[in-house]
Amino acid sequence: MMRRLLVASVVAAGLAGAFAHNTHSDSNQLRRKTLGFGPSHPHATYRTTPTAATSSFGAIREDPTEVARRFITDITKDTAIGSTFAIRKDSYTDKNTGITHVFARQMASFSPTVTRSSGVHPGDPLGLLAGERDDLHTEYCQKLADEMESRVQRIQERLFAQGEQVPMQQVMHEEQQGLDTLRDIHEWNCAHVETPFKMTAEGKFSASSEEAFSGQALLQFMIAATPNSGLAESMMKSPSDYINKMQFTFVHELTGESVTPAFVIDNVPDAVSPVKARMVYIQVPGDNSNSLEAVWRFEVEMQDNWYEAAVTVMEPHRIVSVVDWASDSPIPAPKEPKTLPPATYNVFGWGVNDPTTGNLTIEHENFDHLASPVGWHSLRAYNDPATVKSKSKDGWSNTTTTWGNNVFAHENWEGRNAWVENYRPDAGKNMTFHYAYDPQPTDKTEAMDEAKKFIDVAVTQLFYTGNMIHDLYYRYGFDEVAGNFQQHNFGRGGEEGDAVIMNAQDGSGFNNANFMTPPDGQNGRCRMYLWNTANPYRDGDLEAGIVIHEYSHGLSTRLTGGPANSGCLGWGESGGMGEGWGDFLATTIRSNSTYSDYAMGAWAANRDTGIRNYVYSLNETINPSTYKTLDKPGYWGVHAIGEVWAEILWVVSNRLIAKHGFSDSLYPPYPSDDGAVPEGNFYRPQEFTASGVKKPLIPKHGNSLMFQLVLNGMKLQPCRPSFFDARDAIIAADQALTNGENFCDLWEGFAARGLGPDARVDGRTPWGGGVRTDDHSVPKTCKSAEDPIPEPEPEPTPTPDPGEGDDDDDFPWFW
Repeated sequence: MMRRLLVASVVAAGLAGAFAHNTHSDSNQLRRKTLGFGPSHPHATYRTTPTAATSSFGAIREDPTEVARRFITDITKDTAIGSTFAIRKDSYTDKNTGITHVFARQMASFSPTVTRSSGVHPGDPLGLLAGERDDLHTEYCQKLADEMESRVQRIQERLFAQGEQVPMQQVMHEEQQGLDTLRDIHEWNCAHVETPFKMTAEGKFSASSEEAFSGQALLQFMIAATPNSGLAESMMKSPSDYINKMQFTFVHELTGESVTPAFVIDNVPDAVSPVKARMVYIQVPGDNSNSLEAVWRFEVEMQDNWYEAAVTVMEPHRIVSVVDWASDSPIPAPKEPKTLPPATYNVFGWGVNDPTTGNLTIEHENFDHLASPVGWHSLRAYNDPATVKSKSKDGWSNTTTTWGNNVFAHENWEGRNAWVENYRPDAGKNMTFHYAYDPQPTDKTEAMDEAKKFIDVAVTQLFYTGNMIHDLYYRYGFDEVAGNFQQHNFGRGGEEGDAVIMNAQDGSGFNNANFMTPPDGQNGRCRMYLWNTANPYRDGDLEAGIVIHEYSHGLSTRLTGGPANSGCLGWGESGGMGEGWGDFLATTIRSNSTYSDYAMGAWAANRDTGIRNYVYSLNETINPSTYKTLDKPGYWGVHAIGEVWAEILWVVSNRLIAKHGFSDSLYPPYPSDDGAVPEGNFYRPQEFTASGVKKPLIPKHGNSLMFQLVLNGMKLQPCRPSFFDARDAIIAADQALTNGENFCDLWEGFAARGLGPDARVDGRTPWGGGVRTDDHSVPKTCKSAEDPIPEPEPEPTPTPDPGEGDDDDDFPWFW
């Protein structure tokens, strides 16, 4: 098997030399190594089971947790003796929909399993929606090598086929993106697939305690994870030198929820913070059944990654699963009211995507009694990182800088992980964050200094945009219990202490952005970069679409599988949809009532077509993406997968807009002081159940309704969802919210881009491989399969395929 891996790698590397200058021409292009793979179980299912007594709004009210418990008990009754399950603490009832999301983890001998997580969602009128997703490292690498070898053979056949008059350079250009992506995935994930076996055979380890075993396993993971090849070689050569320097602190737990040991490990090579470790079990798929294997689950924060990894307890210490968390009621007023005036900001206002689509205007701090009841510049002192050395943490901290309950924004020119003491603009007692933005072209050597002159604008804009995203997503259901990002949760549930740390002009790279999403209760981290694509440099902090895209990684990660599980969107179609949701939500936020096509990242990248293969368009000539597109070269990476999902959502959304109209503002009406939300022209008239209980408000326009359905769908879909799962979850969300009023419209939208009910994928692989079949039909209840689905109105001049007919470099983007 390993001979074939080597052959494919060597052949691919040999061919790569012919076109590497096109792919990595920019020495400043950030190439962030990232690992992502894990077990998948063919028996895992996503199902809906109607039930009569699970309504949160009807006359019959039954404890939804008990409903879920009975349901899980029923479907797990045939599992192994000694296996049970535990309801996770991050289960919650969604105030927006009335659906209770109950998350359970399978237990083996009272110890949790890593990949066996289920979600059950009782609520009216759906009944139960249940999802579970849980092959191995060498198998992954074998499949990847097979695909690489197949691609290489195809290139050779095209180059040497008799009678085919295709220039070599054209062949290379057409194939390079797909092979580059595969080569990167293979290099990152498979370079050390054999290392655990070699180190065990050579007797490199000699553990005699649980601490030492965890240290060995952790070191084995760090060898695979570090981008520093010299450090990896050193760790392999002298592992004891590194293990002996590690410091193990046993974690004493008050409750007896788990009987397995847990440690905090310091002095871990290439980690930037102490590593959390716990012994758990993971399901390993076999030919006919699954088995349990003891693993160490590590949470490892590195400079450019934040991993959740499972490594076998016993030698050889094999990596079984790894997910990178980085992705390139009314509230009374506080007892100590705010003493500062509301802040104003000279920024590109909400809905202005970048400096080419609007001007700087004076915008005001948002006081929303639901989303930000104390505004953007106040937080409880006991949750304020700036008061960590203070003897007293009573009361509230009111700040005059870009520091508050939802967002900490600042410069990070050094590109380090330290952030509390970083520079932030201070608006003084008048709270006026008013700064000019007028960068000028300079000599190349002075371009960085010119960009830094406008750091006050960049940080202020990042703070404003980050808070607006927080408030908007909150109003659509990304609140405290759902796992949102806040330092103080106002007693509304969820884990607090996790406002987003937002770095402006991050010095660790150019032409990129990324977001790290640990579980609820730990700060999300967003890094925005300068783009050296123009003179003067362009600042990613000023392109709202990029910031929204990044923040949306936090949204989708926390909503999918529950806020305490950040491992559900790690790779393949699920990882790709994590990218696609970001593009779709950013595009929806910037859109207006006059239809337009939109590019992603066009201003920062200084390219009219942006950073994706196609602009988002209803016209199939301009954007021909369908589900089948994922089979093409270059669509193994999560960003390419994501743009197909975003395009599908864009088409579906415009179906709803054609039916329900367009709302000029996606922001719901402001609540009154008592928390009541007026209908305004935003919601349909309030509806009530037969017993007089209010039903969830329904957005009346197509764009706002789709926005709501997408977020609700994230909560309903299983961990590690496929395109099919996410599609079905959106349709289920509409059933719950509108009683299925848009069932056929949604199906028609999905089917228009190949995701009809009979779409399928054969031979699915962990990183997105397989052979897909489009289906353009709709369910029989909508119309017969022979009836054509009406196409949207055609749009103007088509754009060429990426790389055809242009003279610019086609950049591989990694965020």
